[in-house]
Amino acid sequence: MNIFWFRRDLRLEDNIGLFHALNAIQEVLPVFIFDDKILSELQKDDARITFIHELLFKIQAKLQDNGKSLAVFHGEPKMIFEKLIQENSIDTVYTNHDYEPYARKRDKEMNQLFKENNVTFKTSKDQVIFEKSEVVKDDGTPYVVYTPFSKKWKEAFSKLKLVPYNSEEKLEKVTKHNYPFLTLKDIGFEVSSIKVTPFNISDKVISNYEETRNYPSLNGTSMLGAHLRFGAVSIRKIVNHAANFENETFLKELIWREFFMQILWHFPHTVNSSFRPKYDTIQWKNEEVLFQKWCQGNTGYPIVDAGMRELNKTGQMHNRVRMVVASFLCKHLLIDWKWGETYFAQKLLDYEQSSNVGNWQWAAGSGVDAAPYFRIFNPTEQVKKFDKELKYIKKWVPELETLHYPNPIVEHKVARELCLKTYKEALL
Repeated sequence: MNIFWFRRDLRLEDNIGLFHALNAIQEVLPVFIFDDKILSELQKDDARITFIHELLFKIQAKLQDNGKSLAVFHGEPKMIFEKLIQENSIDTVYTNHDYEPYARKRDKEMNQLFKENNVTFKTSKDQVIFEKSEVVKDDGTPYVVYTPFSKKWKEAFSKLKLVPYNSEEKLEKVTKHNYPFLTLKDIGFEVSSIKVTPFNISDKVISNYEETRNYPSLNGTSMLGAHLRFGAVSIRKIVNHAANFENETFLKELIWREFFMQILWHFPHTVNSSFRPKYDTIQWKNEEVLFQKWCQGNTGYPIVDAGMRELNKTGQMHNRVRMVVASFLCKHLLIDWKWGETYFAQKLLDYEQSSNVGNWQWAAGSGVDAAPYFRIFNPTEQVKKFDKELKYIKKWVPELETLHYPNPIVEHKVARELCLKTYKEALL
C-alpha cells in the first residue's frame, strides 16, 4: 500500500503528488493530519481551520461517491506515521513540497523515519510554477530584486507547456480502510463565523486589475489568496488563465508570490531577522499601548482603522490598505515589523509566511527590493488618492465625523521626523 499525504494541496483535481500516487501499482491511502504543533497556537474558532475542514469535506464527499474515504488524523505527524507504518505494509509515501522553515524541518525528520522503516518518500512540486533555484541569476545565485526575477520567470514560463494532471480520474485506486474522518469538534475546534470568500478570476477582474486593484471600496481583487494558500485551486490553472490577458498586472502579482517564496527558501533567517542586517539595529519604541490601538483600529487615522477593523472582522484586508497599515505601524509608531507580522499571521485568512514576511520587511524597508526608509506613507494623502469618497472608510468606521471617533494617536509630521531620525541613526 502507498499513502498520499494531503497538506497545502486540498483538492483532488490537478494535484501532482496525488497523480503520481494513483498512477503507481499499489492502492493508495489518502491522509490529512491536523498538526498539533500548529493547532496549539490557534484560537479554537480559527477561520482557517474551518476552511481546511470544509475543503477536506469536499474531498471526502467525492471519495464517498466512489465508495472510498479520506483518513483524517490529529496529532504530531511523526507519531501518526509511526502508527500507520506499524499497522500497514507501506511502500511509498507521496506528498507535495512545502517550503517554509517549519515544514522543511518536519520533512527532514519524516524522511529519516521513513528511511528507518524502508519506506520511500516521494515529493512533488505543486503549489508554484517555479521553485527553489529554478529561476536564478546566470551565476546560480538567487534574485533579490523582483523586476529581473519577474523577467527571467516569464522567459522560463514561455517555454513551458502546462497541462493539468488528471489526478481525479483514478480514484478507484484509493484503498478501503477503517481510519476516521475527524470532525472539528474531534480536534477541539468549533465552526468559525468568519468565512473565506469565493475567488473571482473573471475576465473583467483580470482585464481591469491595473485600474481597480488599489481602490478598497471596489470589488476589484480576486480573493484568491486563501485558496492558493491551502491549495483549494491549482496554481497551474490560475497562471494559465492569467497569462491569456494582455494586461499583465494580475500575472505579476502571482509572480510576486513566487518571488517571496524563493526568498524564504534561500534566506530562511528572514522569518526572524531583517534581510538587510543594519535594520536590526533600529531602536524601535515598541509601545504596547500604541500597538493595541493599532490592532483594534483606534489610531485616529481613518484608513488605518478601517483596515484593521476589516481584518479583525473578516480575516481579510485590501492589499493597498495592508501597505498603509504596515507602514503606519513601523514608521509612525516605530514598532518592530515582527509585531505586525505576528498579528497578521494570527488574523489573515490568506496568511502565507513567505509573502507576509516579505511584505512586512518591504514596509519596514528592511527586506529585499524594499521601499527606501524615507518613503513614509501619509495616511491622509492615501485617503485622497484611493478612498476620497470615504466609501470604504465609512463601512468600517461608522463613527467617523462624530465625537466618538478618537483623535490621532500621533501627529503625522512629528512621527515622520522621528522616524527619519531613528532610521538614520541606525543606518548611516
